[in-house]
Amino acid sequence: MRTGALPAGAPLPAVRALASRLGVSPGTVAKAYQVLRQRGVVETAGRHGTRIRPEPPVGARRVELRLPAPPGALDLSIGGPDQRLLPPLWPHLAALAATDGTPIGYERGGVLPELVEAARQRLTADGVPATAVTVTGGASDGIERLLVTHLRPGDAVAVEDPGWANLLDLVAALGLRTVPVPVDEAGPTPAGLRTALAAGARAVVVTSRAQNPTGAAVGADRAAELRAVLGRHPDVLLIEDDHAAEICVEPLYPLAGATRTWAFVRSASKPYGPDLRLAVLTGDEATVARVAGRLRVGSGWISTVLQRLTLALWRDPEVADRIARARRSYADRVAALRTALAERGLAAYGRTGINVWVPVPDETRAVAGLRDAGYVVAPGALFRLRSGPGIRITVSPLADSDIAPLADAVVRAAAPATPPTLSA
Repeated sequence: MRTGALPAGAPLPAVRALASRLGVSPGTVAKAYQVLRQRGVVETAGRHGTRIRPEPPVGARRVELRLPAPPGALDLSIGGPDQRLLPPLWPHLAALAATDGTPIGYERGGVLPELVEAARQRLTADGVPATAVTVTGGASDGIERLLVTHLRPGDAVAVEDPGWANLLDLVAALGLRTVPVPVDEAGPTPAGLRTALAAGARAVVVTSRAQNPTGAAVGADRAAELRAVLGRHPDVLLIEDDHAAEICVEPLYPLAGATRTWAFVRSASKPYGPDLRLAVLTGDEATVARVAGRLRVGSGWISTVLQRLTLALWRDPEVADRIARARRSYADRVAALRTALAERGLAAYGRTGINVWVPVPDETRAVAGLRDAGYVVAPGALFRLRSGPGIRITVSPLADSDIAPLADAVVRAAAPATPPTLSA
């Protein structure tokens, strides 16, 4: 695999056939295949055996797909929030230290009841039932604990396509299989979800809004359709990821409770800062208890410093005003870029969030062309399983004056290559 002799998608020999060829026991080969699955290098394809994964299994490989930003280039590939719009954390930390700097010991660690109550009020206001609530170290941490406590290696997980690159790699690293579900501007398509569930998916991960990379948001009609599909599969684990709630202009239409086993995860990273590694997680009582139990036997609890800081940010009206300005700013920039591209004859997607997805005929040519023009964007290969090629543009670094020149550069880079003209 390292030398390329086994490319992506290549099948591995049957266990007994390889054992016979190498002169070892079938158990030895089976164990080797298991290790490769756990490392996210291969995937089990049911009756089709074991194959090399078509997607990079670890973050280091993902980084290699991004071209480095040359000096002076505008980096639109990172996918993070606008640093200028994030609330300052240090003043709130200083205020917490001034009011109560007592160290927390093992006997006092855990989820803060006041944070749980505040989270319950915020979630309930958005229509999410929040009887049981716990805290995890961000959205990825919460999703990983949900998958680990409910599934076994080889199980299938329905994921959005194109979808969040970190999730695709996480599923593979856990030894699970991805089943792609097509996405349009209203989120996962009902037909795609039906197909994935019919194929045996035991878990479904849905991004409520600000879907990465497309900016899709699940609306009221789509939520009703998806709930109807999920209702016919009550034993499936439903995971909703509302990672950018506070900076989304679109209202929330949750799927919570559509199956017996469900969880809703809301991260603090996008609105309040990536360094605030905290998410609140609600769901049915048994599912939340499993996540909390898994946390106790591992790291124990999420830092009470982070919990108290998050609570302070939630309670600060100046922070709320700042988040509201950020929400409007992101929406304006996404709309401006989409409009500029549409005026130039190029379709783009992004209902909400901080990213715009642009379908292109040739990702490599588009990414390289934009880099030459002074813009670094993320190639669609990071996010795709079976969906068509595209590029992801993060609007966070953009100023108003950047929109038109960027749109011109995208249109040039996305144009199909002109075949060479043969001399007469």
